[in-house]
Amino acid sequence: MEKDHKQLWEECQQFIKDNISPEQYNAFFKIVSSAGFENNKLELLVPSQFFADQLEERFISVLGAGIHKVYGTGVQLFYRFRQVQSAPDTELSIRSGEPSSAILAQVQQKVQPANPFQAKQTAPFDSQLNPFNTFENYCGSMGNREARAIGESVARKVTTFNPLFVFGPTGVGKTHLIQAIGIRAKELDPDLRVLYINARLFESQFTAANRMGSINSFFHFYQSIDMLIVDDIQELAGKTKTQNMFFHIFNHLKQNGKQIILSSDCPPSQMEGFEARVLNRFKWGMTLELERPDMELRRDVLRRKAEQDGLALPDDVIDFIAANVKDSIREIVGVVASLMGRATVLGCDVDLELARKVVANVVKINEHRIDMELIAEKVSAYYGLPVEKLVAKTRKREVSDARQIVMYMAKNMANMSLKSIGMRIGRSHATVLHGCTNVEQRLGIDRKLTEDIKAIEALLKVG
Repeated sequence: MEKDHKQLWEECQQFIKDNISPEQYNAFFKIVSSAGFENNKLELLVPSQFFADQLEERFISVLGAGIHKVYGTGVQLFYRFRQVQSAPDTELSIRSGEPSSAILAQVQQKVQPANPFQAKQTAPFDSQLNPFNTFENYCGSMGNREARAIGESVARKVTTFNPLFVFGPTGVGKTHLIQAIGIRAKELDPDLRVLYINARLFESQFTAANRMGSINSFFHFYQSIDMLIVDDIQELAGKTKTQNMFFHIFNHLKQNGKQIILSSDCPPSQMEGFEARVLNRFKWGMTLELERPDMELRRDVLRRKAEQDGLALPDDVIDFIAANVKDSIREIVGVVASLMGRATVLGCDVDLELARKVVANVVKINEHRIDMELIAEKVSAYYGLPVEKLVAKTRKREVSDARQIVMYMAKNMANMSLKSIGMRIGRSHATVLHGCTNVEQRLGIDRKLTEDIKAIEALLKVG
C-alpha cells in the first residue's frame, strides 16, 4: 500500500528525531507537519517565518538527509506559514533556499556549484528573491527614508541611479532593500529578468564555468539580465579574473540600459583589492549609505518581526530591547528568534526577565553610548521642547538654537558625518555645516550658550 504524504513525513521526523537532541526536536520539528507531496515537491507547514529560517540555517543537513532517505532524490522543499498568525488569509508559501537536489549534493559531498546559465530556456526564470523582502516589510524611519525613496525610484526604472551602490555595516538592511527593489520591479513588469546573487556565488559560478569550458554560456546568460543585483560585492576583492568578467558584464548591461544594483560593507573609496577600472564603474551612479538603525526603526522592526512570528511582545520588552540592541537589524531579529525559541521550549510568555537573559547574550546591557537620539532627547528636555520641533520647518530662535546645538553635538560627540546628521533632521549638508560653524563661533563669546552646552554635555555623560 502506497504511503500518503503524512506518513512519509512521520518517517522523516523519526529519522530527524534519532539524529538530534530531544530539546531541538521538540522545539523545531515536533510541530511541523506535511501540507502535501506531489510531483517531487514537498511542502511543510511551519508556525512562522522564524521556524522556516531556523530549519534552513541550523538543521538543513539533517533535514536534507531525512528527505533524501524517505522521499528520494530531486525533491524541492517549500515552507508554508501565515504571515500574521491570527489571519488565515495571510498564508504564504516560500521555497527553501536549498532545494533538496542541492541538499543531496551536500550529503553526497559533491562540490559542484549551481550555474543558472545551465538551466533550460523553457524553465521559469528564478530571480532568487526572498518574497518576504518587500518594501511593505521594509521598516522605515528618518534614518533610511531617503534610501527607500531612491530604491523605489530605481524599481520604477528611473535610470539616474545606475549603478546603485548601497553600503553600510553588517545587519542594517542592505539585502532587504536591494531585494525589495527587485521585487517591486517584477511587480511593475512581470516579464523583467531580475536576478539577485551573492558575489561569492557569482565567483563560484564563474570558476565552475571556466573549469567546464562554458565561459561563453556564462557571459551570455548574464547579458540577458534586465536588472542585476549583486550582494556583498566586496567579496570579489583580490579575485582578478572574476573581476575582469564582472567588468565586461557590467559594461554590457550599462551600455544597454540595464539596471545594476550592488551592495558592500564600505563605500567604493575604501575598497581594497579591486582594479581601478572596476572601482571607477562602481562610482558611476548613486552611492547610498545605510546607517545603524535609530530608536524609531528598532522599535518598528521589533513590532513587525514579533507580529510575523505570532509572538506577543509587551511594550516594556520592546523598549528594553530597542534601548540595548543598537548596532544592527539582524541582531534585533536574532533576539526575537531567541525569545521565541526559549518561550516555545519553556512553555512560557515573553517578559522582561526573559528578555534580559536573551539580550545579555547579544550585547552588554546598559552600555552607555552617546548617539543622535540621546543628544536630541537631552537637548529637547533641557530647553523644554518636544523632540519633533527639532525637525519642524520653523525659524523661531529657541528652536533654531536647539537644532544647531544638536547638529554640533552629533558631529563632535557622536562622530557623525554632516550628511548623516542632515538626513536625520531633514536638512541639507550646507545647513548642517552652517549650524555647526555658528555654534563653534559663538562658544566662548556667548556665555549663556557655553553654559547650556556644558550642562547638556553633563546630562549626556550620565545617560
